Amino acid sequence: MPLPLYLLALAVFAMGTSEFMLAGLVPDIAADLDVSVGTAGTLTTAFAAGMVVGAPSMAALARNLPARASLLGCVLVFLASHAAGAVTSSFAVLFATRVVAALANAGFLAVALTTAAALVPPDRKGRALAVLLSGTTVATIAGVPGGSLLGTLLDWRATFWAVAALCLPAAVGILAGVPARTGPRVPDAGTPLRAELARLGDRLLLTVMLLGALVNAATFASFTFLAPVVTGTAGLGELWVTVALVLFGAGSLTGVTVAGRFSDRRPGAVVAVCAPALLLGWPALALLADRPAALLPLVFAQGALSFAVGGTLITRVLYAASGAPTMAGSYATAALNTGAAAGPLLAATALGTPAGATGPLWVSGALVGVALLVGRGPGSPVSRPAS
Repeated sequence: MPLPLYLLALAVFAMGTSEFMLAGLVPDIAADLDVSVGTAGTLTTAFAAGMVVGAPSMAALARNLPARASLLGCVLVFLASHAAGAVTSSFAVLFATRVVAALANAGFLAVALTTAAALVPPDRKGRALAVLLSGTTVATIAGVPGGSLLGTLLDWRATFWAVAALCLPAAVGILAGVPARTGPRVPDAGTPLRAELARLGDRLLLTVMLLGALVNAATFASFTFLAPVVTGTAGLGELWVTVALVLFGAGSLTGVTVAGRFSDRRPGAVVAVCAPALLLGWPALALLADRPAALLPLVFAQGALSFAVGGTLITRVLYAASGAPTMAGSYATAALNTGAAAGPLLAATALGTPAGATGPLWVSGALVGVALLVGRGPGSPVSRPAS
């Protein structure tokens, strides 16, 4: 894989740390800013909603700009928003900084996905996407648990400062390693924006986007509220939240790496094997959450399965949107983050049910079940090889 892919993954690592880090900080933010845990959890929704809106709009704005300039600008805005979030004492302001950070992240990821696909042969998009997403999965292994540990030892604000600091080497890497132009942002054929947007009327593309959104909603529904499960239901200390996050991250890296080797040619096989296991895993985790010996291995397994299925589905979005060369990345980003916005909202409502802290785990199982119903049958949109 080309070196620029790994430099893009470094920036994705910084941004992924921010996107996922709230899983270990929600209780502390709630206590510090005098809001409920459910309300603090909406910061994840704010971030995801900003990415849903920002992905297509930022991609459209950056359509005629060099990729390097667009990527660098997004990283710098992301840095500034975290510095602002670290110093505020207002939940409303913190909420707003999450939206701004999400817009920057959305713009970055939309351009990065398109850039990554342009750096490799047409039949290796899955492998390129796996490298790019490895930044996110490494964030769940190192960045997010590190942020959780930093928040435990100091406070949640220190974690925001750490993310801002991570943006600096990412910006330098982009400036030094990503070519000013990886090829024209607008293809030689001059595909107009209207024609690219018209691809959203394609049934196959919409179906794969929906499947990706459902699976990612399941992932974020549980991941956002993993800390209360570890410290409450399982009765473990706060430092075990870090252990659980590391395990989820290690699983996600394993899942996206292995699936990335098959998602170009055998996407149907990946989903057929992993999706049913993912469906069974969420209720199993809910039922066994009070047993640490079962909880921790299941967290690893669900991380692996979630990213194997989710990564494969997002790869299929890029293939299905091949007629939208500068906007395809934004469609994949929007699908991911529609799920990331909806999942925590649904999970927050489940916290008030008799299931308590395990309610989000049941929500995740239901969402994967819906995805399996939508994608079932021999004509499944993920059963087709790359063309």
